[in-house]
Amino acid sequence: MIDTLIKPMKAGLIGAGIQASLTPAMHMREGEAQGFSYDYALIDLNQIGATPEDLPRLIGEAEARGLAGLNITHPCKQSVIPHLDELSPQARDLGAVNTVVLRDGKRFGHNTDWWGFAESFRRGLPQAELSAALQLGAGGAGAATAYALLSLGLERLLVFDREPERAATLADSMATLFPAAHVEAVENLVAAMRAATGLVHATPTGMAKYPGLPLPANLLAPRHWVAEVVYFPLETALLHEAKRHGCRTLDGGGMAVFQAVGAFRLFTGREPDADRMLAHFNMLAR
Repeated sequence: MIDTLIKPMKAGLIGAGIQASLTPAMHMREGEAQGFSYDYALIDLNQIGATPEDLPRLIGEAEARGLAGLNITHPCKQSVIPHLDELSPQARDLGAVNTVVLRDGKRFGHNTDWWGFAESFRRGLPQAELSAALQLGAGGAGAATAYALLSLGLERLLVFDREPERAATLADSMATLFPAAHVEAVENLVAAMRAATGLVHATPTGMAKYPGLPLPANLLAPRHWVAEVVYFPLETALLHEAKRHGCRTLDGGGMAVFQAVGAFRLFTGREPDADRMLAHFNMLAR
């Protein structure tokens, strides 16, 4: 039952092609479970004919409507930064914002993507061997997963991207942030998989629009753990092959849930029930 004595919450998500996002449902269901009204709006650039250049207007409109915050997704995670007043240390390190808190006339940028992946990894792959991992993808998701793994104590990170300069840029930035770790860009997948005990996949390959495998399946071995960021579908072709090869696996659902857990906490000032949000996501994602 909704407690009408608690001020209703309003938040939203800005991005392109976000009609299938499960984030609104997760936020609103958790608000309902905690006893308050929570309205979460989709601000889909494709639907309203807008671009990242419209961010100043869109954020201003959100403030005028009394939204407590905005989640930010592709293609706005970097372009939103100039329009914010303050950044959390992690958002500054990553150069990307996925959560904006609107409070007292100011805009505070945060990044809960990295924590979402870290929390999912900690729960889903306990005691994973963190001596060396290969990461496929050096874009925005890759920055978050790299930061998360290095924060968890990964000793050696090998970064591969189809654009080698992107891999080099990410490796250089992570090496600066985590000087105790060894971080390098690589181009030889065979050698990298021989050296690695784990694989992180941070590209769109495996989504319905981009079917297939991001690397040859014969490079997988039982000693590898395999972690995904893709969660549509929850079992990608990569995870299917990894299980077939005897690998421990982690789907991308946990990262999606726990970034929402972090955003809910920032928007509402309340502690969400992470297990309840995870159960709701799993029900929605079936």
